[in-house]
Amino acid sequence: MKLTNKIAVITGGARGIGLAIVQRYLAEGASVVVADIDQTAVEAAVSILQQHSPAENIMGVALNVCDQRSIDAMVEAVTHRFGRIDILVNNAAVFDMAPVLEVSEASFDKQFAVNTKGMFFTLQAVARSMVASGQGGKIINMASQAGRRGEALVSVYCASKAAVISLTQSCGLDLIKHGINVNGIAPGVVDTPMWEEVDALFARFENRPLGEKKRLVGEAVPFGRMGLPDDHTGAAVFLASHDSDFVVAQTLNVDGGNWMS
Repeated sequence: MKLTNKIAVITGGARGIGLAIVQRYLAEGASVVVADIDQTAVEAAVSILQQHSPAENIMGVALNVCDQRSIDAMVEAVTHRFGRIDILVNNAAVFDMAPVLEVSEASFDKQFAVNTKGMFFTLQAVARSMVASGQGGKIINMASQAGRRGEALVSVYCASKAAVISLTQSCGLDLIKHGINVNGIAPGVVDTPMWEEVDALFARFENRPLGEKKRLVGEAVPFGRMGLPDDHTGAAVFLASHDSDFVVAQTLNVDGGNWMS
């Protein structure tokens, strides 16, 4: 097991890729904190996880990454219970889309508030805790293949995830002197419940029947299908473990060959 005795916080950890990473980290010996804005989903996830792993290794916490007080309270609660934070996975995110001429200020602000600002200030708070502990750590930011390029209907989401990749580079270069490795993962199209909402938006704006866009993007992946949450857990373990100690400020594409960079 590669993460024995490590303390890991996963934001957006109650569902999708975040929950898959939580489950894999537990299997690798870590204690995990399921941090999510949806308290009900947190409680449900923790209840299920405790059926298969010791309760003392699992903690649930409500976290709003748009609220600095919530971020600080999460860090305080985790360090009070476990003593430190060794690993942070910044996975919390939101998605919206519209033609450029129809993007609202509210949609723009929300996507950047969660995907970029929330990611950064959660990273900052946890990094401060890691520096104070003197033991370094690993921080993994979930970006997206959308951050590698523009898309006509997804301008703001693409920009927010491009900012995640850029901040991963800058934070990685700055924090490595403290023994903190900051890296990222860029998923491609992933079959999660969120894709039902994405598909519905494409159906609206591209005048497609429901389900067609999801089918088409899956067929376009060189691997032959959409990604699954579990497809991302290997990279998440690698970047959280000693195997990646010499990996700094990188964002790994985990997308079935959709994008090469």
